[in-house]
Amino acid sequence: MKFLDQAKIYIKAGNGGSGSASFRREKFIEFGGPDGGDGGDGGSIILESDRNLNTLIDFRYAQHFKAQHGKPGSKRNKTGANGENLVLKVPLGTQIYEEDNNTLIYDFEKNKEKYLVASGGKGGLGNVRFKSSTNRAPKKKTTGKFGEEFWIWLQLKVIADIGIIGKPNAGKSSLLAALTRAKPKIANYPFTTINPNLGVTYYDGKEVTLADIPGLVEGAHKGIGLGDKFLRHIERCKVLLHLIDLTENDLVNTYKKIKLELLSYDKKLNDKKEIIFFNKSDLLRNDDIEKKLVDFKKKVNSKYEVISVFSNKEVLKTKKILVKYASR
Repeated sequence: MKFLDQAKIYIKAGNGGSGSASFRREKFIEFGGPDGGDGGDGGSIILESDRNLNTLIDFRYAQHFKAQHGKPGSKRNKTGANGENLVLKVPLGTQIYEEDNNTLIYDFEKNKEKYLVASGGKGGLGNVRFKSSTNRAPKKKTTGKFGEEFWIWLQLKVIADIGIIGKPNAGKSSLLAALTRAKPKIANYPFTTINPNLGVTYYDGKEVTLADIPGLVEGAHKGIGLGDKFLRHIERCKVLLHLIDLTENDLVNTYKKIKLELLSYDKKLNDKKEIIFFNKSDLLRNDDIEKKLVDFKKKVNSKYEVISVFSNKEVLKTKKILVKYASR
């Protein structure tokens, strides 16, 4: 399934049905009086979050959504049927914005949340409503109100316990595949991952959701590489897992470039818990790894782990660490 994290849609709530202007007509009743019923209310449009969805792709091919109109009233004081509400399912983490794509309307942070985004029009009044002591046979009725209609933007920010970030080809997708049942595309070239991938890992009866965020490069917050298209997904993660390729010449510089891109996008990201993992330990000798880590430890005051996604023992150790961080 294709990934889409932004969509513009047009929504139209149902119009209210018109009231009826009728009079009672029965045998032996000469002056029956008014008996026109009210119109039904128009259906509303409701958005509901669903944790089983992870893309807005359904809104790319169908962009116009209309709820059912209310039915008109009829004789014998019969009220028209209300229009059915239209419920649109969106992924957990979706935000609703006004047409300017800047004014936030609502943010779905819990599963099965519902938000009424467009209200249906009220039904019109039948002529029986206008009967009075001075007007025994009113012909007046009212038409139903129009339902709300406008364009909105939907933006998806992936919600995950841990976001895996790093330069292209650092092994993020391989790590996600080793820890979870996710099957991201894996290849030996940069930008293999062009969409965030989600996976769930388990350890000691606890569940942790991981997100593989497409590779960051220098200047990503300005639109370089894949640009800042996926930086928004990092905002939702509780913990940031910085994955660094041990075969890089300068580990400190690699780490600082990633941090700089995050802070250039949003300084609040500096407050998130973080852990550094050095990947591809199977490609270097132990003494070479030790030299690189000694230099890194002198210049960066952060906790780190050395792993290889091809070692079952280290994958198990990684799961334990991630569950510990995510549950803090």
